[in-house]
Amino acid sequence: MTNAKPTDVREKVPEGLPEAERALAALVEKMRGAVALDAKLIGIYSGGAWLAERLATILPGDLPVGFIDVSFYRDDYGQKGLRAKVKTTTLPFEVEGSRIVLVDDVLYTGRSVRAAINEIFDYGRPEKIELAVLVDRGGRELPIEATYVGARVSVARELSVVLNRNADRFELSVEPATSEPRA
Repeated sequence: MTNAKPTDVREKVPEGLPEAERALAALVEKMRGAVALDAKLIGIYSGGAWLAERLATILPGDLPVGFIDVSFYRDDYGQKGLRAKVKTTTLPFEVEGSRIVLVDDVLYTGRSVRAAINEIFDYGRPEKIELAVLVDRGGRELPIEATYVGARVSVARELSVVLNRNADRFELSVEPATSEPRA
């Protein structure tokens, strides 16, 4: 018989969870001067969409913003079906030959990014796709790596890093993972 203590999810919350606005500032510094002035931002719903909107107002140049919902392109679509809140993909620019910066809030397994890239190619063949993420939490299941990262954290597999938007500010939190598809 062991004296195993019941696991409390709150005990696994990383002490080093970054402040979202600081992670955004770090991300902007890495992107400023590196992102093409004619690049187009595509945010993955929902946190990546919020982040793309903010980046477009901060980064130099007139960067158009589009939004992508990867629900139909996920490799677990057949097993889990659609999420309740499917959004419409909106790309108000030509993808063919463009320089794209795909934007997501949290990079984890790489599956949402893979799905987004598949969907982007349905709209045309871009010249280049770069990936910008606010937080890279590790745990990749696919060979996907971000070009620009605001912060890196380690989080237990049974937890999710969540981006919240309160008025014009971002906040990061950690919650128990749900059965929703992992990013």
